[in-house]
Amino acid sequence: MKVLKANCFMLLQSDEGDNIYAADATDAARSLDAAFSPAISASIPWAAVLGNHDQESALSREGVMKHIVTLKHTLSQLNPAGIDLIDGYGNYNLEVHGVEGSGFENNSVLNLYFLDSGDYSKVPSISGYDWIKPSQQLWFQRTSLELQRAYMSKPEAQKAPAPGLVYFHIPLPEFTSVVDSSNYTGVKQDPISSASVNSGFFTTLVEAGDVKAVFNGHDHLNDFCGEYTGIQLCYAGGFGYHAYGKAGWARRARVVVATLEKTEEASWGPLKSIKTWKRLDDRSLSTIDVQVLWSNNTPGGT
Repeated sequence: MKVLKANCFMLLQSDEGDNIYAADATDAARSLDAAFSPAISASIPWAAVLGNHDQESALSREGVMKHIVTLKHTLSQLNPAGIDLIDGYGNYNLEVHGVEGSGFENNSVLNLYFLDSGDYSKVPSISGYDWIKPSQQLWFQRTSLELQRAYMSKPEAQKAPAPGLVYFHIPLPEFTSVVDSSNYTGVKQDPISSASVNSGFFTTLVEAGDVKAVFNGHDHLNDFCGEYTGIQLCYAGGFGYHAYGKAGWARRARVVVATLEKTEEASWGPLKSIKTWKRLDDRSLSTIDVQVLWSNNTPGGT
């Protein structure tokens, strides 16, 4: 799917799931409408994934996602077309194509992957939160490979595949490795509440070769972002006022900006860089923690 044709693409990341909170959402559909109304009223294309609390009101997880995909200006999808046997709801990918009139007009220069990380374990012998299942990992692997093959077959393509960004709610266990290394920007104020088992999805992401960053929510007092084994692992930070926060710590949204190269022929080329920062809901709408997540001018791309 073509998402955007421009020289700069901006993503505003909120809590990555937990679009509504059951304690406050007696009418789930109405609450979802209110949650996404700022993007809808501004005619901004938007996409959503599910968190572990979304199904705790009057709608099931499937029902929540089915309502989301009917809303105006959304690019969200219920599940991949033509695939029946996949766990969860809201597993899909979006392609960002190059600028109209450029050599990348029909090429994806940035790929976005969205997955449903579930809510709570359904396996009696395993407690705690859910995880990315084998069916979802297989879909991701096949989708990533197809996109890379399509991109690399184009004469305009560079030697490396188009970068990919991955979005889901519950953080991977590897976030702990980022904290242990102290190689991150931002703060950790919450425990890392990943699943109690490691499904191996991080290894799947590394093996794919195109993923540059993963973005999660879930732990609302964490907003750090750090590199581990070539992939940036990033929290969004607490955004909405319907969930817990911390007194004196401003609510925040993570902004991700992808910028294209300008070629010698004064045309737009492939992706040049991916940057991120947080915008705070304070009196000054402050910007903090500007980072370069990826650049094609850096050896290895990081």
